[in-house]
Amino acid sequence: MTESAVKPLVAGVDGSAAATRAVRWAAHEAVRRDRPLVLVHACALVPMAVPYAQALLPAHHEAQLRYGHEWLAAATAAARETAPEVRVSTDLVGGWGAEQLIARSEAAELVVLGSRGLGGFTGLAAGSTAVAVASHGKCPIVVVRSADPDTEPPGEGPVVVGVDGSAVSAAAIPFAFRAASSRGVPLVAVHTCLDTSLPRPAWPSDSADWEAIRQEQQALVSEWLAPCQADHPDVPVELVITRHRPARTLLEQTQHAQLAVVGSRGRGGFRGLLLGSTSQALIYHAACPVAVVPPTRP
Repeated sequence: MTESAVKPLVAGVDGSAAATRAVRWAAHEAVRRDRPLVLVHACALVPMAVPYAQALLPAHHEAQLRYGHEWLAAATAAARETAPEVRVSTDLVGGWGAEQLIARSEAAELVVLGSRGLGGFTGLAAGSTAVAVASHGKCPIVVVRSADPDTEPPGEGPVVVGVDGSAVSAAAIPFAFRAASSRGVPLVAVHTCLDTSLPRPAWPSDSADWEAIRQEQQALVSEWLAPCQADHPDVPVELVITRHRPARTLLEQTQHAQLAVVGSRGRGGFRGLLLGSTSQALIYHAACPVAVVPPTRP
């Protein structure tokens, strides 16, 4: 396969510390996958609505482009320092970050971005660009997070995947197995039995009844995982079956994981929503990087 035919990893760059951490994560992943890494900065040259704007506009746009080139150069240095073998290139484009990354996702193997960039408001757990790209991206999207927003993402622990039997979320399973296999770590498959369409009292309170349900659900999850587990016999699998809501259980699991993987929308999603509530909760609050995997396209 020629270099031009290989799908690259794409990482968004905006000069923020979160974006730099995402670039370092992407550099490791590009080497792990033997793929090139493309660093993209989108520079929106918006007209200025202030007195004497026409006189100020050229200098303003020139400064924006200069910052873009400087941020890309710094990101390239960070990628090569992190993973010297990485094949990295840069692209400074016009437009808005979210729309550019969504467009790039059509031909990318993976799009990686920080949880919150320079445009974020203090206190927000995730930026609008991360949510928009995860909602509309055509390939898997990784939002690089950690328990402390000012530290590097965890590099140890298992890969966690949420499974619910829905067709939309099924694409997360092979992605998670490949991630666990390439890292040489176990896979934790999380399934919650709480269906929001049923009232809470409908669930059995007796521990023996719950144990019977848990075993039944465990057998069902094992069936869902079986094809990928056969392809990756090297990956130890742990099943976590709970009665809590999916977001709560997955967020707890991310406290000890290095990557969480979910489908873009699961069984409980409303028709028409591109990003489910569980996926959004992880993007906002997870303690490790989150991969949102869209359905496989025909």
